[in-house]
Amino acid sequence: MTIFRRPTWKFRLPRRFRRDESGAAAVEFGFVAMPFFALMFAIIETSMSFFTSQILETAVSDASRLLMTGQAQAASMTQQQFKAKVCAPLPAFFDCQNTVQIDVRTYSSYSGSDMSRPIVNGQVNWGGSPVYQPGGPSEIVVVRAVYPMTTYTNFYGISLANTSDGKMLLMASSAFRNEPFTGATP
Repeated sequence: MTIFRRPTWKFRLPRRFRRDESGAAAVEFGFVAMPFFALMFAIIETSMSFFTSQILETAVSDASRLLMTGQAQAASMTQQQFKAKVCAPLPAFFDCQNTVQIDVRTYSSYSGSDMSRPIVNGQVNWGGSPVYQPGGPSEIVVVRAVYPMTTYTNFYGISLANTSDGKMLLMASSAFRNEPFTGATP
């Protein structure tokens, strides 16, 4: 009489795969690699935006000093010349002459001044074109500069971009009262 024996290899094969852990690290890394690299790039991009914003803020503050002391008015500085003063200390990755926009306006009071970001429906909108009004002695002046920084990280629809073309608009501003200087007035 023949006894029916089950083939043992059919039962050993799954057990062998359950115990084998030689590729487990590669599979586990495959699960976490994409979120890990997305998080790393997001951290780098966020730190670059803070760095870029700080550089722009410093450049605007330094150039605004020319207006506040009356040096720009005495030299009859134009909007392009003032922009060149803002762009001078900026690093090459800014492409300042083509991308940075600068708006200089004079106001009668601090409460009436506009310090908001000029974004309307995802586009930079100054309500016309950027203005250059350096002001006279003891007038209130607001300098706003915007730089549309390109963003690269988009993690599951979360991005730093705040414009419709996928860029992050960085803004630096300076509000001050001109010194009571003497000389040329605008």
